[in-house]
Amino acid sequence: MNMIVPLLSLAPNERGVVVDLMGGSNFRSRLYAMGLAPGAVVKVLGNYPRGPLIVEVSGTRIALGRGMAARVLVRKL
Repeated sequence: MNMIVPLLSLAPNERGVVVDLMGGSNFRSRLYAMGLAPGAVVKVLGNYPRGPLIVEVSGTRIALGRGMAARVLVRKL
C-alpha cells in the first residue's frame, strides 16, 4: 500500500516516510531543521480536529500546525 498522502491525513499511531515538502525555501528549511526531510520516518502521536498535529521524528516530538502538516507529503507504512 504505497499511498502518498498529506501528513495531516494520518491517524494516531500511523507511520509514514516523508516524500516531499510542498512549500518555499523558508518552509523547507524550517522543517529540515526539525528533522522533517525526505526519507524521514514520522509517527503521528496526536491528530485532533482542532489544534496542532503531534508527531515523532527520530525520537523527538514536534507540534506542527495543521496548515504545515497538510503540505508535508508522506508514503504510508
